[in-house]
Amino acid sequence: MMKSDIQIQKDVIAELKWEPIIMASEIGVAVKQGIVTLSGQVDTYAEKLAAERAAKRVSGVKIVAEDIQVGASPSYRKTDTEIAESVLNALKWHSGVQEEKIKIKVEDGIVRLDGEAEWEYQRKNACLAIENLTGVRSVINHITVKPKVSAFEIQQKISNAFHRNATFDAARISVDVTGSKAILRGKVRSFAEKEDAESTAWLAPGISSVESKLEVESPEYFV
Repeated sequence: MMKSDIQIQKDVIAELKWEPIIMASEIGVAVKQGIVTLSGQVDTYAEKLAAERAAKRVSGVKIVAEDIQVGASPSYRKTDTEIAESVLNALKWHSGVQEEKIKIKVEDGIVRLDGEAEWEYQRKNACLAIENLTGVRSVINHITVKPKVSAFEIQQKISNAFHRNATFDAARISVDVTGSKAILRGKVRSFAEKEDAESTAWLAPGISSVESKLEVESPEYFV
């Protein structure tokens, strides 16, 4: 049975209240045909992201349209120079980020990151390191993933990792690497195996996207 918009609205509000870093009373929730619109003002970018994640977790939600503004309280307002200094320090102290390869630009509280990383997790960690900083309104991540190894070497590393993994049959999966993109083909027995194979490919150095063409086989029943 499909949820009504009123029930979805109640569930989203309850989920917002469940998030410890969110002041749910500051966020408005409107629902129309399963499309949720969040509005209001919060003090940090992290709160804004947490509100969006909370709404997406609710069953029945089709799309989250987010119109939350960041930086309402005077105590949370910082100059762009102060924000840039905080961002630089945060990146230096974060063990999963090569801060010397990242360029920072801050304009009106919006942080833009440019540069290169060898691994996808380093690219993501750069954002995670600064999401909670005071004064940050949003983060634009333009860091590119550029490996030190060739596409063929990356392909071999992924293939070797597949054969080490006991959760799926590596012999039935092939991988091709073009630039920083891994393309997976073959058949698996379940969605869990499909996700395991995709996650394994994401862990390779230099991979910034994974295109999965893996097919989940329908189970066969014998009488």
